[in-house]
Amino acid sequence: MAIDTTETTSASPTVHSPLGTRLSTRDKLVLFVLCAAQFMVALDFSVLNVALPVLGKDLGMSQSALQWAVTAFALPSGGFLLLFGRIGDLYGRRRLFLTGLALFGTASLLATFAWDPASFLTGRALQGLAAAAIVPTGMSLLTTTFPEGPARDRALGISGTLLSLGFTVGMVAGGVLTDVLSWRSTMGLLAVFALIVLPLAPGLLPESRTPDRPRLDIPGAITVTGGLLALIYALSTAAERGFGGADVLVTLAAGVLLLAAFVYIESRAHAPLVSLPMLRRRTVAWGNLGGLVTFSMMSTVVFALTLYLQETLGLSAFETGLVFGVQGVMSAVAGVYAPKVIGRFGARRTLVGSLAGQGLFVAGLVLLNAHTWSVWLATAAVSLASMCHLGAIISYGLTVTSGVPDEEQGLATGLVTSTQQVGLTIGIPLLGVLATTSSDLLAGVHTVLALDAVIVVAAAVLVAAGLGRDRSRLVEAEALGLR
Repeated sequence: MAIDTTETTSASPTVHSPLGTRLSTRDKLVLFVLCAAQFMVALDFSVLNVALPVLGKDLGMSQSALQWAVTAFALPSGGFLLLFGRIGDLYGRRRLFLTGLALFGTASLLATFAWDPASFLTGRALQGLAAAAIVPTGMSLLTTTFPEGPARDRALGISGTLLSLGFTVGMVAGGVLTDVLSWRSTMGLLAVFALIVLPLAPGLLPESRTPDRPRLDIPGAITVTGGLLALIYALSTAAERGFGGADVLVTLAAGVLLLAAFVYIESRAHAPLVSLPMLRRRTVAWGNLGGLVTFSMMSTVVFALTLYLQETLGLSAFETGLVFGVQGVMSAVAGVYAPKVIGRFGARRTLVGSLAGQGLFVAGLVLLNAHTWSVWLATAAVSLASMCHLGAIISYGLTVTSGVPDEEQGLATGLVTSTQQVGLTIGIPLLGVLATTSSDLLAGVHTVLALDAVIVVAAAVLVAAGLGRDRSRLVEAEALGLR
């Protein structure tokens, strides 16, 4: 999440071949460590989803409280992402990356052996805090270790594929582990990952930070972190108890005021966390809106469908994992063809079309009922929606970074990552709990899916109007090597 893309390292980086077409053995080990850490975080976003009903019964959590098993992780991971990314830039990405790995492993062990809801949610929150340190520093270490060109492109391609694969593997592995062992084994798996990666990282990763060491924008860090935490907490609590509570109103107002203060502070800061001129770029603003919607709304679909498949249709955690496994396979197929579609139609048109497709296929899920044949409808519709979702992910990243000068690419990439994390954070608090708090679960799921579809289609219309005509299709196609 670098603001300044000029880097310095305190350890000698790997020497690469001039063309960067081959990765040395050390390059491959570095790539393994960084990608394994990113894979671990992606796994954490999904491995627990299919285990939620079983987990709730074991720990005595009410159905309405289940969303906190997800939100407790996503809240700090989204809220602290910008702050930790900047701290890594200034004081050492390797140091913060290793700290995040150690904390993640410890937190995973706490969640594994949790004895009540409070201890479990504490472990989940600490996992999210660790993820906020691992994700931006890991991505920055990758881009500063591998030189710009084919080597970096290859490394980023492998990293992106494993991130997508991690979510899918998490859904399937979560179902298998919960059925064969228990839900606790899903958290134990994450601890094992951390214990494998942590000993390898110190000897392989070079330290890196920005060379000029500007001062940390402390007022900006406090306001954006506090604003995001307050706003998401308010929305989560309101979805469960309504907007009439004093705590909801106070935290909601505090969140809005803190985010407004953040915008004001950033407009005057010498070294801001977020460059407001960058956010005023049309492609950055509307591209990130598309990314925010596609991530937040798809996470909501997965949450609602998990409850529907197990509570309404009576599927086991393993069978639920298989449904999402089909979804993952179709997403992988979409990942192969999405660059070709972008090369043919351009990133902006692909983004708009993918959002529209995601919304329409999610709308088809409203036809779900209590009959067993609905599992086939659920599998088909969520798989097709996920194919569109992956197209939106790839195209929004290209849209945001297209036309941005090289010296600002680090910031643009950081905004893409922030949008992803915040999107994963806010979806379930906003809509998902409408299913868990409904007296009729199936009716609640229908409400969630209908609102989800409307929001995504509306976003497609807004993004289309905001981006206007796509004049960069040929440039994007050439950049992808497809024309």
